[in-house]
Amino acid sequence: LLVSSMVGKDRIIFATKEDHETPSSAELVADDPDDPYEEQGLILPNGDINWNCPCLGGMASGPCGEQFKSAFSCFHYSTEEIKGSDCVDQFRAMQECMQKYPDLYPQEDENDEKSSKDLEAASMEASAAKEEKASS
Repeated sequence: LLVSSMVGKDRIIFATKEDHETPSSAELVADDPDDPYEEQGLILPNGDINWNCPCLGGMASGPCGEQFKSAFSCFHYSTEEIKGSDCVDQFRAMQECMQKYPDLYPQEDENDEKSSKDLEAASMEASAAKEEKASS
C-alpha cells in the first residue's frame, strides 16, 4: 500500500516492506542527443538555437515568435565587434510587435526601459561608428 500526501512543498510517500522487496519495473531509456525536444539548454550540441528550451519562456512561439526568432538568431550568430550591433532592425521589429500585445508582453518599468534604450542607442552608435570607419 502506497500512501502519498503533500506537506508544504515536499511530497511524502510511505511504502510497505513488500513494496521494497518487489523488483522495480521501471525502464531506463537512454537520452537521444539528437532529440530536438529534449531539454538540452538554449544551445544544442550542433550550435543551433533550441527554440523549445523552457528558458525562452515561450517567446519563440507567441504572436511575435517570428520577430523574436529573427532578432535572437541575428544576435546569436552576430560576429560584429559589438555583438548584435547589426541587429537593430530585427530588435526594433520585435519591440514594435510586442507593443501590439501589452497583455502578453507587459512594458518594462522606467529603469528597465532606460536600459533597453541605452542598449539600442549603443547599437546605433556602433553602427554609425562602423559606417564612419568604412567610409574613411
